[in-house]
Amino acid sequence: MKIGLDIMGGDYAPKATVLGAIAASKGLSPDQKIVLFGDKDQALSILSENQVDPDIFDFVHTTEVIGMGEHATKAIVLKPNSSISLGFQYLKEGKIDSFASAGNTGAMLVGSMFSVKTIPGVIRPAIATNIPKLKSGFGIMLDVGANADCKPDTLLQFGILGSLYAEHVYNIANPKVALINIGEEEEKGNMVTQATFPLMKETKLFNFVGNVEGRDLFNDKADVIVCDGFTGNVMLKLAETFYILTLKKGFKDEFFDRFNYEQYGGSPILGVNAPVLIGHGISTPEAIKNMVLLSKTMIEAKLVDKIKAAFK
Repeated sequence: MKIGLDIMGGDYAPKATVLGAIAASKGLSPDQKIVLFGDKDQALSILSENQVDPDIFDFVHTTEVIGMGEHATKAIVLKPNSSISLGFQYLKEGKIDSFASAGNTGAMLVGSMFSVKTIPGVIRPAIATNIPKLKSGFGIMLDVGANADCKPDTLLQFGILGSLYAEHVYNIANPKVALINIGEEEEKGNMVTQATFPLMKETKLFNFVGNVEGRDLFNDKADVIVCDGFTGNVMLKLAETFYILTLKKGFKDEFFDRFNYEQYGGSPILGVNAPVLIGHGISTPEAIKNMVLLSKTMIEAKLVDKIKAAFK
């Protein structure tokens, strides 16, 4: 197994990414290796400072970096020697089994669709994230930013993707899938949610439990919450703010601690032909470590194969 990691992506790269890779390597078996994409000299310097044998990693030296604010499509085309571009080239050629970065989110989305491409039958890939539950554990919400506007059939597919992810990566048996709405009643919502509800109600592809409201985000009504990327991104950023506010107020609570993005590491792009994960721009070594370990879990779960089978 070879897990690709962009060490140049993120606000604290490459130090945070290399330190995260060191931490993640301790949780891997001898036949599992992390491939570092980025400036090899900088990586070797950080490894030397921390007295780590560089032979535990493979290296792909890159000479360009796609900045956080760059136009995604232009950057992928104009910077073929960037860590993200070469990472996707290796992923496409099967030289690595997954690829993760805390860098430019748009470039990761464009790169995944240009290189490994969307699984046949999938209309649009979705970004999934973890949402803590009040009692214990967490649920899955998607999409959280890849698709600001969605059609009903796209939302239906998000239900399939989220259900498979919850079941095979997090071992949630028969996940409860719900549609986010402004009311629980079947006729509530805008034109998109009103048209999506009957599609989900009639499907046999997942366990649909109906509409849920924003107040249900943290309870146990659903394991998978489906929404368009605009709504999901707003809810995700609001949820992340809870954790920041508790820190600023000096309030310590186990539930709010589980809002810490570091615990989940990265968000997968579901619906493409290989495991691809996007990390938070402010990712710390702990977040990078968990993103790499989630990559490993996705590879071991053969999630991509299971999605392919579902969309045949």
